[in-house]
This record gives sequence, structure tokens and C-alpha cells, in this order.
Amino acid sequence: MLFTRRRQLKRVGLRSLQACLLVFFLIFVMLPLIFRYSVTLQRGILFLTFIKYPKGLDLTRPESIGLYATRNFYITVKDHDEDEDGVRLGVWHVLPSNAVRRFKRELRVEEEVAQDPEQHQESSPGNEQELKELAPAIRSEFPAVVPENEQLFYERLLRMPGGTVVLYLHGNTATRGSGHRSEVYKLLRKLNYHVFSFDYRGYADSDPVPPTEEGVVRDALMVFEYIANTTSNPIVVWGHSLGTGVATHLCAKLASLRERAPRGVILESPFTNIRDEIRLHPFAKLFKHLPWFDFTISTPMYTNRLRFESDVHVQEFHQPIMIIHAEDDVVVPFHLGYRLYRIALDGRNRSWGPVEFHRFGASLKYGHKYLCRAPELPGLIQKFVENYRDAVY
Repeated sequence: MLFTRRRQLKRVGLRSLQACLLVFFLIFVMLPLIFRYSVTLQRGILFLTFIKYPKGLDLTRPESIGLYATRNFYITVKDHDEDEDGVRLGVWHVLPSNAVRRFKRELRVEEEVAQDPEQHQESSPGNEQELKELAPAIRSEFPAVVPENEQLFYERLLRMPGGTVVLYLHGNTATRGSGHRSEVYKLLRKLNYHVFSFDYRGYADSDPVPPTEEGVVRDALMVFEYIANTTSNPIVVWGHSLGTGVATHLCAKLASLRERAPRGVILESPFTNIRDEIRLHPFAKLFKHLPWFDFTISTPMYTNRLRFESDVHVQEFHQPIMIIHAEDDVVVPFHLGYRLYRIALDGRNRSWGPVEFHRFGASLKYGHKYLCRAPELPGLIQKFVENYRDAVY
């Protein structure tokens, strides 16, 4: 009986060992190998377009999340001359607070303004004098903003002298309407900046085209060109997380434009490059110590041009840079943002725009998404924009 019992235990132990080896082989060998040879999987893990929140959000109605006086529209991006259809992108244009207050009747948002506590708080002056002088003429031209003249009205305000425009490039997952992103728009609105935000290809209501680095950078370029072709007011590019990689790559492409290039770049929670970020991301904890990690994970992404090399691109454009990062960021570790700052300091020409770095302590618990709640952030943004909005480097 004892001998039989031992044989049974030995068989159970052997089966358990075999099961463990099989699980190890599938998870730590087969999955990385599949990842290495599947560009689709690499793009899916990097861009995470399948993660969508909040559920049920109608992006054609930004007022549903408190962004009244915001125009939803679409831009078509052509990837090459033979591309007849192009890629359609969903875009928001958020009006600055001072323009909303002055034209609240024409915009039919009087009730929303009255109920919004932020509209009754002190905000930066912006182009108040220009608004005051031109308001009568604009009112006579647009007694009411309706779908037929909405584009003309928003573009008319965008062209008004003295304004500032922020092009916001969001990170991976979700949409331009996700909670923490709308908080940023409201902060920038209160500073009296026009805000443009859009969804890259493959996201939200933009065309379901698989995103690539070149593709999303081209998307950003087309939205930038729309703004630059509509107004001569200065444009500041703001990137968050993956959007910082888009922002630096975009600015590197625009470096030769000089006067028409962005006047400044704000990088929120940036990384150096995708190779570094992948290795330090929480998703990689189970895999990063495997001896074949680089061979199966990071090298294939680099080979397939999924690089987002901000450490290279920050040395290719002249504009001033402001980096903000929280010490308790677990998605993009703080030291990657600081390393990018040091690379920019050491690698950029001394005659180019300055580079700033602002850290936010771990005890504040802003993490990866909520630096927009820092009470000192509006002042930092305003100072950066005012210092460099009229400077050309």
C-alpha cells in the first residue's frame, strides 16, 4: 500500500511539473516569440486602441462632459499623393474662457457659463483688448452660431490677434474625451488658450486604420497644419505619455519652418524611447529578466519602426521645452523623464530654446495622469507660454 501511494504521489508530482513547464513554455517562450514575429501584436500592445473609456461617450457632443463651446469636426489625412480616400480624424476645438464669456449669447451657452464655477474665477487676461474691440463686428456677422456658420465662427475667433493655441497630443488608450484629458483642456481654457485635441488613426471615431509611428505623427502634422493655415497666432505643442513621443517627432519634422514652427513644447510624463519604456513598463515585469527579452520584445519593435525616440528628436528642434513629471508615476517612471531632460540639456545647441524640468513629489499622488490637478501648474504653464510665445529660435 505504501509503495503504491508513493508511486501515485510521484505521478502527481511529475504531472504538476510537466504542467508548470508547459505553462512556462507557453507564457515565457511562445508568447514572446509570437510577439517577435507579429507586427500587429506589437502595434496593439503599444497603442492599446482596444481600451476604450468612458463607455457610451458621444464624441460629437463634447458638452456632455462639460466642454461646452467646443467644436467637433473632422480632418482628412492623406498618407501619399495616390491616397484618394485618406484617413479621417476626429478633432475638438475648445474655445478660451474669455471668448466663451464674451460670446456666450451667440454660442447659446449662457446657462452653462452661469453654472460653471471656473468661469467665475479669476483667469489670465489673454487678448481681452482685442476681443473688446472686435466683438461688435463679430456679433453683427454672427448673431447666432448655428451648424451652418459654426466653422466660420470658430476660425474667426482663432484668427483674432493676441491669442495662443495649444495642440494636445494624448497618450495611448481611450479617446480625446477621457476624464483626465478633459481636465487638461479645462485648465488650458481657463488660461484663455485655444485648445485642439484629436484622436489618432485607429482611436475613437477616427478611421479604424492600424496606427504606426509615422502614421500618428502624420496625423499630428495635419492637425498642426490646419491650425497654422488658419491663424498666425503662436502654437504650443503639449504631449502626454505616448503623446510626448509624437510631440518630439512632430517638432523634429517641423524644425526647418522657423517662424511657422511651434513656439514651445510641453512634455508631460515623457520617456526617452520605446525600448527603455517597454523594459520599465509594469506589463514587462514578468518578462524583462528573461535572457531573450531584447531579442523577442524590444528589438523587433525597433526594427518595425515603433521607436518614438524622444532622446534623439529633442536634439533636432530649436524650440523651448518644459518637462513635467510626477515621482510616483508607475507607467512612465520618473527617471526616464529626468534622463530625457539631461539629454536635452547636454545635446542641444546653447543658442536654442531653454529646457525646463519640474518634478512633483510622490506624496502628492498625481501619478501618471493627474498633474493637471497641481495648483502650481497653471502658473508654470502661463510663465512658459508668455516667455516664449513671441520668440523664434
